[in-house]
Amino acid sequence: MDKKRLINLIKKGEGIKLDFKQKLELDMESSRKELAKDICAIANSKGGRGYLIIGVEDKTKKIIGIGDEYKYSEEQIQQIVSSRCEPPIPINLEFVDIENKRIAIINIYDGPQKPYQIRETGAFYIRRGSTTDTMRKEEIISALQENLSLNLELCPIVNSTLDCIDNSLVDKYFMFKGIESNDNNRIELMEGASIINFDGDMNKYVLTLGGVLVFSRMSYLFAPHSMIKIINKVNKNFPESMVIQGDLLSMLDEGEDVIREILPKTYPVKAIYEGLSNAILYRNYALYYTEIEVIIESNNIILNSPGNLLSKHLENNHSFLKRNMWIYEKLITLDDKGRFLNSGRGFARIKAQFKGKARVSFVNSLKEEKFKIIYPGTKFYK
Repeated sequence: MDKKRLINLIKKGEGIKLDFKQKLELDMESSRKELAKDICAIANSKGGRGYLIIGVEDKTKKIIGIGDEYKYSEEQIQQIVSSRCEPPIPINLEFVDIENKRIAIINIYDGPQKPYQIRETGAFYIRRGSTTDTMRKEEIISALQENLSLNLELCPIVNSTLDCIDNSLVDKYFMFKGIESNDNNRIELMEGASIINFDGDMNKYVLTLGGVLVFSRMSYLFAPHSMIKIINKVNKNFPESMVIQGDLLSMLDEGEDVIREILPKTYPVKAIYEGLSNAILYRNYALYYTEIEVIIESNNIILNSPGNLLSKHLENNHSFLKRNMWIYEKLITLDDKGRFLNSGRGFARIKAQFKGKARVSFVNSLKEEKFKIIYPGTKFYK
């Protein structure tokens, strides 16, 4: 790291990927534990490479430097972290002289094995602003899912029963696969496709989360966060707030119908449809406390999708990293309208709808853990 980059980081101040320490006393066990916890938290936080800068006061950002009595080696730091954190966290140590003072920088790389945890306690840590905190259950699930260590869609829903399944959707799915589904073989087919699982303790079949979302019109009983909430601020002929629930395809169909009726006839509504279908497909279903939301106002229309867009989405609009591959396969098979067949260039198609008229913004909010599409409002289309 060069001096200019270091000065810019210090000016920036502490955050989820940046922490300052005045000193490290590595001869003390409590300090070694604290170091491992802080590195673990920065590594688990989203946003790319992180930094732990030693020799700077955390409150004032005053450059203190590290004295000769505090000599660190990369091998020493690596040993402390590797013996206390798992999986291994990729780090390195470097030194930069600034204002005649030596600063130590621990670079914490964005590794592929999140989430990292402390071996001794099994705890997972994350940064919230400038502080270190334990990860919440949904944050751990999200991290496992995003790094392909957990397939959330195949998790069983304990209180569900086969009565919740819409057999017509199941039969339609297998028909498109060239398989006849009927009362004699439907359970076997559903189990093979991971729509249901057999729970040996309860001695009954239960639905998986994916099975509930795709094949149950009563999904609200088991996944109440699977909904579309439409806030209408422009059309007095419709309620101000509407909630749409059901299986994913039915929700998408109804959501499109409602949005089309609310918006002016000249509005390029297909751009909203594109964003809505992507939200249903890519949203993070581990975030059980929030729903897909469409806010329709005169100045802009905001589509909020729970969960951050995975980094590969932003780097290359042509190749999306699909968060919910099991759901994707089911929807692409069942959807008669072919809305998921060309999901790879959605951003470009959305922008093209407003070319020469107004600007569309895409916001990947790490803080809110949402992906937002901000469309031009209805005032542009009277």
